[in-house]
Amino acid sequence: MPLKRDDSGRRWVEMEFLVPGTPEQVWQAIATGPGMSAWFTTTQIEERVGGAISFDFGDENCGADVSSGKVTTWDPPVRLEYEEYGWSGDAPPVATEVTITARSGDQCVVRMVHTMVTDQDDWDDEIESFESGWPGFFEILKIYLANFAGAQAATIRASATHHGGEKQAWSKMTTALNLGAADVGDRVEISGDTPRLAGRIERIHQDGNSREVMMRIDQPSQGIAVVGACTVGDEGRAMASIYLYGPDATDVAAAEQSKWTAWLRGLLEGDPVST
Repeated sequence: MPLKRDDSGRRWVEMEFLVPGTPEQVWQAIATGPGMSAWFTTTQIEERVGGAISFDFGDENCGADVSSGKVTTWDPPVRLEYEEYGWSGDAPPVATEVTITARSGDQCVVRMVHTMVTDQDDWDDEIESFESGWPGFFEILKIYLANFAGAQAATIRASATHHGGEKQAWSKMTTALNLGAADVGDRVEISGDTPRLAGRIERIHQDGNSREVMMRIDQPSQGIAVVGACTVGDEGRAMASIYLYGPDATDVAAAEQSKWTAWLRGLLEGDPVST
């Protein structure tokens, strides 16, 4: 749904999606730090009105990239609202409203609205990009809620740049991972010079801004893996985000993180990192 605006200067995008789970399970996944970290990015939330909220989009290669703000509404398991500040230079705060509505059959409708109030058009593209950026994460959320809701979670994140651009970065990564000809439903097992990864292809997506493959994995542990590429400035950037679940998730993530960092940087930058 495109950016909307009214005469007061309010500009917003809104999304609705259906997820499995009870309202309490969905609330845990989208309104708590451990829950959001399990399918989105490293998140901290003080669970009260006025509490701090932060999202860390960095990784070992790029360092910290934190968006922070405060909780403005806390009404479990129905409504969470928060504001983020300094999210894009001198942009005004952006407010996010998330509501959960129960449906029959242990399903819920989640509605998300991002709003900014300004009389300037400077940040319209960025507000619209919120809408295009969420669908891939919502697919991770659905798998998480259907199979791993409330489980202990840990994440491996690695990224690397490639001067040849996004297309070349994607080609090199998918060829090395044996994903170039994969279709949804295929089982893929990756070994050899690459870090361990095995599972079923759940989603393949490509648009003018990015490309990605999502897998439901059983090696190196139970979880979800997403590998993707996009353009950042004049360079291509390839990324791997691997969400692991279960009592061994933290130990496996710690053991595998350096392998993914070394492999991806060595593949795209020619700069292998000691493991």
